[in-house]
Amino acid sequence: MDAEILRDVSFHLEPGSFHFLTGPSGSGKTSLLKLMYLARRPSRGWITMFGQDLVHLPRAKLPEIRRRVGVVFQDFRLINHLSTFENVALPLVIAGAHLDEYREDVEELLTWVGLGERLDAKPPTLSGGEQQRVAIARAVVAKPDILLADEPTGNVDPIIGQRLMRLFIELNKLGACVVIATHDDSLVREISAPTLSLENGTLVKHPASAAGTIS
Repeated sequence: MDAEILRDVSFHLEPGSFHFLTGPSGSGKTSLLKLMYLARRPSRGWITMFGQDLVHLPRAKLPEIRRRVGVVFQDFRLINHLSTFENVALPLVIAGAHLDEYREDVEELLTWVGLGERLDAKPPTLSGGEQQRVAIARAVVAKPDILLADEPTGNVDPIIGQRLMRLFIELNKLGACVVIATHDDSLVREISAPTLSLENGTLVKHPASAAGTIS
């Protein structure tokens, strides 16, 4: 039996809120994110999202929920044989969109993250920071209802990091709930937003108000 990583973690995130998720390495941040993007189901307790009980939701219904959740993975998870443009467009393609419907949006988004000249580049030819930007663009291109980001600025320089945070903030202003897991205390200090803090698998700090809005 696997060891229990998270214990008695309970919180509620309002639609359109913005939160940081903090805690030392091994505290359970990535495990919590995996529960939130449905990569795992809890061994006990429950998770509700968009008014649905995800623990008992039939597996056939999970893809419908996942399409409403954008995820920035720490290890990028790009598809090596697809171009930068194709990787970013993938959520739209899966949703059934046609090229003429999304070409301009994808190109504009890649320009915003500083990759407008790398549309045809394959992931193996990109630096770690460039791959991270592709992963972020892919996560936000479909304007998800919830965006979960695991250390999204960890491999980019400060200028690009600030640009990416502005992207997250703008997406939040459009109505997305944003949760960013980070070790970067300066990032947390710079952006005034509620913080969820984990320690040894337990939530030791959470916002007094679940609204979690930023200006």
